[in-house]
Amino acid sequence: MHAEVISIGDEIISGQLLDTNCQWLSQRLEELGVRVLYHSAVGDELEAMVGVFRLAIGRADVIVTTGGLGPTADDLTREALAQATGRKLVLDARALEQIRALFARRKREMPKRNESQAMFPEGSRVVPNPHGTAPGIDLEIARPGLAPCRLFALPGVPDEMKEMWLGTVAPELRKAGAGRQVIRHRRIKCFGAGESQMEAMLPDVVRRGREPRVGINASQATIIFRVTAAGPTEQAALAAMEPTLHTIRKCLGNLVFGEEDDELQDAVVRLLRQRQQTLATVEWGTAGLVADWLGSAAQGDPCYRGGLVLGAEATVQQVLGAGPDVSAMAEACRKRFGADYGLCAGPFPTLDPPPAEPKPFHYALAGPGGVTARAIPFAAHPALLKVLCAKHVLNLARLAMLA
Repeated sequence: MHAEVISIGDEIISGQLLDTNCQWLSQRLEELGVRVLYHSAVGDELEAMVGVFRLAIGRADVIVTTGGLGPTADDLTREALAQATGRKLVLDARALEQIRALFARRKREMPKRNESQAMFPEGSRVVPNPHGTAPGIDLEIARPGLAPCRLFALPGVPDEMKEMWLGTVAPELRKAGAGRQVIRHRRIKCFGAGESQMEAMLPDVVRRGREPRVGINASQATIIFRVTAAGPTEQAALAAMEPTLHTIRKCLGNLVFGEEDDELQDAVVRLLRQRQQTLATVEWGTAGLVADWLGSAAQGDPCYRGGLVLGAEATVQQVLGAGPDVSAMAEACRKRFGADYGLCAGPFPTLDPPPAEPKPFHYALAGPGGVTARAIPFAAHPALLKVLCAKHVLNLARLAMLA
């Protein structure tokens, strides 16, 4: 059973409103074992909406739409569904009475225009909206040579849409056979190499048509492997993933730092706690970003002793009594805080004028076994540079504790 989620409205298409309904519905559908293959969005234009509905009906077993069920002239979902399925719009007297009753409870007179919200494609069923004036539409559509398509049209107001999903749509889908299997996802997070390099290290894992499915994407310099499996129960779906997860961990080794919501700072704090060690930081170019991450992850745990943020060579000498060399700064930081490790992020190279070749960003870690200094080319998208450098700094500490 495959699904399509359609978001309707000029406010969505124009980018004025972030479409969170589509994300929420996709998650709920996959919890029922219904794989979402398509997301569509369409503006408030009748012809365009009819075309999108017809396309979806031809390729998806389940369609859930949001938006366009209001009473105004640009709310065209009812009319578009009627045209797309070759049906007349008919008045549902019971739905109209419910809309009138809602206005009465709120001590408001119902405008004539709201009567349009009780018009439904012939043969459809009403999806009750307990707290809104826009009832939804439940429509089964015959398809030659295919099983019927089930379409649910819901309002775009998130609270109303969610209540209607939980109260009516999900139970109806279960009756139709959804929920007999579940779809589950796991994420493995990595740092230290690029997407293509990591993919090349994995034997046939990221391949189309493979089960479990594996996807790969980059987010803020972190590489994420997304593993998806289906099964009759959650335990079965998770068990089906385990051989693939094991392969990824084994092949990528220490490039893997965590799973699900883990970030590099969580991995560093976890290792510090396991080893009963402490760490302090001194930052120049990253301007306190590493300290902010570690402080949030440690949540007051003394494994993170604290950090210094310095912005000039004279300040480095004044505060640390050390020169601007990152190795000296790391060792001075370690001693100042009485920590097992001192982690230093050096200054960012100047980019004005732009250099012909990327200049290096230097960073270092001082620990019980001495000082390790590293450098990476200061080259990436400008919006990513600080995050990339901060993650390399954290990763140096992580790898040192794993060694």
